[in-house]
Amino acid sequence: MNQKADINNVQKPITDAPAEVRQIIERVLKLEKDKLYQKSPRNINEDILQIIKEVVQ
Repeated sequence: MNQKADINNVQKPITDAPAEVRQIIERVLKLEKDKLYQKSPRNINEDILQIIKEVVQ
């Protein structure tokens, strides 16, 4: 398999997911990127839970 096919296989569940699930994934990824630059990232679980609650409601 070539590299492009591998990437497509990895991204397929995300691209095929409902809009709400994609929104949660995108927001959590952004949150994780933002937290990477902190010396000691805190409260990420609470932040993820808040994202899920906002999208579900």
